[in-house]
Amino acid sequence: MSDVGTGILGFVGMSVVAGVLVTAAVTPALAVTGMAANNSITMFENLPSSLEIGELAQKSTIYAVKPDGKTSPMAWFYDDNREEVAFEYISPYLKDAAVAGEDPRFYDHGGIDIAGTIRGALSTVSGGGTQGGSSITQQYVKNVLVSNDMAKAKNQEERLEAWEKHTKTSIDRKLKEMRYAITVEKQYSKDDILRGYLNIAGFGGQIYGVQTAAQYYFGTNAHDLSLAQAASLIAIVNSPEEFRLDYPDDELNGAKTVVDGETVPYARNKERRDYILDKMLEQKKITKEEHDAAIAEPVAPKIVPPSSGCQASPVYAYFCDYVTWEIKNKLDKPDTEENEGAAMLERGGLDIYTTIDMDLQAAAYSAVHDNVPPSIAEADIGASAVSVQVGTGRILAMAQNTVYNVDPEVTGDGYDAVNYNSTIDYGGSSGFQPGSTFKIFTLGEWLKEGHSVNESMDARKRNNWGTFKSSCPADNVYAGDWDPRNDEGGNGGYWSALYNTVNSENTGFVAMAKQLDLCGIKNTATALMSSGRADGKPLGEGINSEGDRIAFGPSAVLGTEEIAPVSMATAFAAVAGGGKSCTPIAIDKITDANGEPVEVPKSTCTQAVTPDVAAGMTYALQRVMTDGTGRSSRYKMDTAGTPMIGKTGTTDDAVATWMSGASSKVATVVGVYNATGFVNLRDTYINGTEAAVLRHNIWPRIMDVANNKYGGDAFPEPDQKYLTTPMANVPSVLGLAPEAAQKALQDAGFGWTMDGEVDSAQPKGTIGSQSASGQAPKGSSISLKVSRGNLSALPDVTGMQADQAEATLAAAGYRVDRDREDTDDQSKDGIVISQSPGAGENAKPGDKVKIVIGRFTGGGDGGENPGGGTDGGAAPEAG
Repeated sequence: MSDVGTGILGFVGMSVVAGVLVTAAVTPALAVTGMAANNSITMFENLPSSLEIGELAQKSTIYAVKPDGKTSPMAWFYDDNREEVAFEYISPYLKDAAVAGEDPRFYDHGGIDIAGTIRGALSTVSGGGTQGGSSITQQYVKNVLVSNDMAKAKNQEERLEAWEKHTKTSIDRKLKEMRYAITVEKQYSKDDILRGYLNIAGFGGQIYGVQTAAQYYFGTNAHDLSLAQAASLIAIVNSPEEFRLDYPDDELNGAKTVVDGETVPYARNKERRDYILDKMLEQKKITKEEHDAAIAEPVAPKIVPPSSGCQASPVYAYFCDYVTWEIKNKLDKPDTEENEGAAMLERGGLDIYTTIDMDLQAAAYSAVHDNVPPSIAEADIGASAVSVQVGTGRILAMAQNTVYNVDPEVTGDGYDAVNYNSTIDYGGSSGFQPGSTFKIFTLGEWLKEGHSVNESMDARKRNNWGTFKSSCPADNVYAGDWDPRNDEGGNGGYWSALYNTVNSENTGFVAMAKQLDLCGIKNTATALMSSGRADGKPLGEGINSEGDRIAFGPSAVLGTEEIAPVSMATAFAAVAGGGKSCTPIAIDKITDANGEPVEVPKSTCTQAVTPDVAAGMTYALQRVMTDGTGRSSRYKMDTAGTPMIGKTGTTDDAVATWMSGASSKVATVVGVYNATGFVNLRDTYINGTEAAVLRHNIWPRIMDVANNKYGGDAFPEPDQKYLTTPMANVPSVLGLAPEAAQKALQDAGFGWTMDGEVDSAQPKGTIGSQSASGQAPKGSSISLKVSRGNLSALPDVTGMQADQAEATLAAAGYRVDRDREDTDDQSKDGIVISQSPGAGENAKPGDKVKIVIGRFTGGGDGGENPGGGTDGGAAPEAG
């Protein structure tokens, strides 16, 4: 006998036995009549019968929430693109077409259509084509088994194995399906089984379930399908690749089929569709008129491509990507190989409601893209913007200039799957140097350690800053020949912490750090950002190109650590929020496929700095916006009157430029930088504008929307201790050598300047004068002058006779200027009463000394008049 003949007999024999076994299972009374083989019944009954019907893989949806509470879908994710619907939601045409085309006796049998099974087997082994002969219940069982194992698969290889296991032709698989089908029929109603089947069935590719199929192939819903459309969809189920409707040029779909001289679109699907329509008419599910109209209707799909993944939503793409990482990172269970978060996203039918503010996101997206194109010829330029809500950590906006893409086949300038805003564990890059934006952390530590914003220090440029204190590790850090300069050039000066902040003076912040603990600055930065470096390592543990660790040294004060913009936004939100730092979050709420809540990642808020310190910081950072480097952004704003803090940042050679700031409600960080490479952005122009200043075009547009929508309160006034000008005793350095005088002043906390020479009685070359004595502001600069050594103390000539005094002064080399002063004291007549300059005062030879000499003016009553006569008498006449 031929192999074919043997196969026919073998398979027919199996089918007949199966039919008998099914009969025995459904009507046990028949079994005792001897109609069935007892051994076969025993084998069949020993097969597993309890079918676990797991949750179907369903697509997850990420939503933006509008101010009125309504939602707007952002993106969909799925292994199987499926949306389960209720039985009542499914068009009667679909239900009737499924039964007519796949299992006409569905409502009559107990799970197994014996005649169909035998007919299918005969067709398969006789070369008449593969026909499953399976009932709808059996097909449902097969799909459930596939779905269950797919849900357990950890990778694509295991998914393929699951598919092969439950779809390959074998007697064992068929018997198990039959056994399960009988049990399912006993547990569920026919309508429930049909609903389950229509929701689980595959319609080609990743399209599963009638609702998704209706949307994809015809742009409508499962309950709105026409008769012809419903029959075309059910036709696909019979052989999804052969009858699918999205490959119009595929010969497998009958693309070149010609009837009566005309090409018939989707001829293979139409052939199966019309067969189903005939069966529906035969079973009186439709009228002859309905049948004929549907037969005459061409197969005309309206393909609506599913929006899968974040790239389908360009405005939200990078934020959407951040959301997926939040789910994968935070919903994963520890100590398991499988990423439960990813599985839930792709199979769990989650509804994910995000923190994004649609108005602010639109402003951020347009501001970034209007100013920085996805690519330019001169540089691999990147631009990003991120906004965080103060006090909650909720991410309100996240945008960047490139086009989001995760397809490895789509390459070229302007495409990038890397999120510049986020840390590397959230799909981000290894970060960017923030430059002077990082100075806010030194300002915070300055205040924490008890200093005032009005305290001054020696911020002069120098090429040897000496040793900096660092308590972690405990050994201090020697700066070597490090020679930082200020952006405006010059040699620096004696500046206050406030001046340093407002004008972003590099040497000023290095001088501040010189009085602090570098470890304290690092810890303050980490606490305010609620994170470390963008690559996931703590601050001070970066690796350079040679593979060596880059310690947190003095240069870190000026922003040489690679930081993620979202971390910097977290820090500014913390400063604006009274020192409370809240880890960033992107999700407000999640519900599963059943509408049940899923625990979402929460923001963790910690008091990074005290409210008093935060108030001191906002005092200085507000001045940046009103009087300092932040004015470039503020003057472009319609809401410039809203209280705001800010800080600019530019790295060496303008490789990266930042504008960071906040109101009391929203913090926004904007960066324009080299994504790769080291092009100076001050020498690079985009549409005629210097690339280094584009941050000041982007930031105001975003913050105007934020201020208009969220407002902004006044920041609290700082404690006076952070505003006072601390005083200190100024040591007298007169007569000291310049080097000794300078050291004495430095040791006392003062700076100094050498301002030339001065006439002085101090030895020549020593300090002849100083600008302050007693007390002066701590850290202020004391002006010193070197003595010419040409003065001496005047001798005291008061009390001397005038001639003696003049001789004494002349002998000492001075010129004399006399003056007289009347006196009634005869003892002072001719005596020097006073001198100017006074005795002991310094004067140089040739100077004029004025002496005042006493002049006696006499005294007594004057006597009687000798020639006077008696009263009234007459003078005698001459004789």
